[in-house]
Amino acid sequence: MAQRSDDRRFTSLEARIDAVARRLLDRLPSDGFPGGLTEFLVFGIKQAFACLFGAALLALMIATKLFWPAEIGLARYDFLFLAALGIQLLMLAFKLETIAEAKVILIFHIVGTLMEVFKTSVGSWIYPEPSFFRIGGVPLFSGFMYAAVGSYLARVTRILDLHYTHYPPRWATVLLALAIYANFFTHHFVVDLRYLLFAIIAVLFWRTTVHYRVFRFRHRMPLLVGFLLIALFIWFAENIGTWSRAWIYPSQHAGWTLVSLQKLGAWYLLMILSFVLVTLVHRPRQLQATHQLQPGSDLPMATTGRAAIVGKASQISG
Repeated sequence: MAQRSDDRRFTSLEARIDAVARRLLDRLPSDGFPGGLTEFLVFGIKQAFACLFGAALLALMIATKLFWPAEIGLARYDFLFLAALGIQLLMLAFKLETIAEAKVILIFHIVGTLMEVFKTSVGSWIYPEPSFFRIGGVPLFSGFMYAAVGSYLARVTRILDLHYTHYPPRWATVLLALAIYANFFTHHFVVDLRYLLFAIIAVLFWRTTVHYRVFRFRHRMPLLVGFLLIALFIWFAENIGTWSRAWIYPSQHAGWTLVSLQKLGAWYLLMILSFVLVTLVHRPRQLQATHQLQPGSDLPMATTGRAAIVGKASQISG
């Protein structure tokens, strides 16, 4: 079968993985509970694949927390920085990430590091261990934590074949992102505008629906719900990160405690900023009329081409 232009969302390696997975999964039932279970499992696999960079970084934080030998002569934070850099290069070398995505992830690293330098200077959180690769009180591996969010959003956009309906004007979302980033700094000196920003987000994206493809079917959900789910998983990851003492909040000096749920709002705003940055690489695509199938309807092979198992394919139903 000729490759559709729609399949260009995969890198060459991802396309080969998808072809193998497609041959295996086509043998599974498509109806009833078995068909639904197949969709669910494929969705989980695609999510995990999209989280590859962040999951690897989180695994390294846990492993070095448990097993790092102090006598090795290399600071743990420096190892995390070098390892994160190596993972990024490997993802490019094995074509698990595109050059364009790597560029926007570099922007994430710079934007995140600048905010880290400021936030640590005002005592919002600290990095309690020594390191050589650092700027002020900020080890350079910290920028990769922001890059991990960008990597996930960029990869899931193309791997899950995300399309949108009623997406707001991009100029409005860019202004929103700038306001969110500015508020992370200015709220230490003037009034905190986060609740106003939440209201603007709700107004801009209230009607926006994201459509994603899992395996045989397209699904959809309100984009605001999708934002909240991503922010929630970032909050879970943050709890693991602070438990590993990759960084800690003032309340965790004496020992680890659960990160406050108030941080969920901060991650929600940061995730919006990250999402808008990703749209600079992957322009939001409107759902075409030819794709507007009923929820749960089967996508014929001629329409879908090769359905990716290596991505997050979900269409958001609302």
